[in-house]
Amino acid sequence: MDAITTKGGFKPARDELVPSRYALKVGEIDVMVVSDGVLSLPTRMLAHDTDPSVRAAWLRDMGLPAEMLDWPLNAVVVRSGGRTILIDAGIGSDPGLDLPRAGQLVRRLEAAGIDLRSVTDVVLTHMHMDHVGGLLLDGVKERLRPDLRVHVAAAEVKFWASPDFSHVFMPQGFPDALRSAAKRFLNEYQSQIRPFDDKYEVAPGVLVTRTGGHTPGHSVVRLASGGDRLMFAGDAVFAVGFEHSDWHNGFEHDPEEAARVRVSLLRELAASGEPLTATHLSFPSIGRVAAAGDVFRWIPAWWDY
Repeated sequence: MDAITTKGGFKPARDELVPSRYALKVGEIDVMVVSDGVLSLPTRMLAHDTDPSVRAAWLRDMGLPAEMLDWPLNAVVVRSGGRTILIDAGIGSDPGLDLPRAGQLVRRLEAAGIDLRSVTDVVLTHMHMDHVGGLLLDGVKERLRPDLRVHVAAAEVKFWASPDFSHVFMPQGFPDALRSAAKRFLNEYQSQIRPFDDKYEVAPGVLVTRTGGHTPGHSVVRLASGGDRLMFAGDAVFAVGFEHSDWHNGFEHDPEEAARVRVSLLRELAASGEPLTATHLSFPSIGRVAAAGDVFRWIPAWWDY
C-alpha cells in the first residue's frame, strides 16, 4: 500500500499491526502521538508510599496486574510555523536494563514518514532516560540536522550536573542508568541545548513551561491554535494520579512538589476542558479531565479515524 496523508499532515508508511501513532489537528498545528513501546516496572512504583493493600485494590478495580505493569512510553511530533518539533525522544537502549519492548521511537518515526533530518527542534519535558535515550542511540545524532535546537529548562540542566536521588524509590539499576544517560546527553548535545528559565515559545502556538516537581526542571508543553488546545504533560500525570493525585510515584525526585503540580494541572485541565496527553498514559493518551472535589477522572477521547 502506498503511503497516504493523514489528517495530521503526516505520511505514514507500512508498519506493524499494533497501533503506534495517532495524528490529530490542533487548529493549524499538526500533531502526532508516537509510541516508544512499553516498559515493564513493578506496580509499587505507582505509589510506593501507599499501603500495599490499598494499591492492590486500585489495581484490581482497574483490571491491572498485581506485580508488574507495562508503562506506556509516548512522544509527540508537532509541526507549526515551518518547524518540526519532537517532544521527548523515548528511552533508547541500555545494556544494563531489560528493555525488550521499549526503544521503538526512531523506527516508528520512520514508519510514520518522519525523517530525522526534518526535525528542527527537540523539546525535553525533563532528562530522565526514557525522554532523552532515543537521541543517544548509535547513528541517531549523525542523522539529525547540525542546527538542531534542544529546548530544556535551565533548572533541569543544573540538576543533572549533580542529581539528588534521595527521595526516589526506583528499581535496582535505574538510578545509575539515569545518571549515565543524562551525563552522556549533556556531553553529546551541549552545543545544541537552548536552556530557558520558565517559559519559551518554540514555534507559533507551541509554548513550553517549567512546572518542576517530578524533576526540578520538569516542563509541560501547551499547544494553541485558533480555539483549539492540547497539553502534553510529560510525567506530571500518571494513570493512578487522577483518583489518587497525592500518591507518590517512585521516579519523582520531589514527591510532595510533584503532587502539588499534578493537582494544579488537573484542576486547570478540568476547568478549561483542554485535552491532555502524557508520556505514561495508555496510548494514544488523548483525553480530558473531569473533577469531583479533590478527585479527578480521566475521560479518554474517542478515536477519530
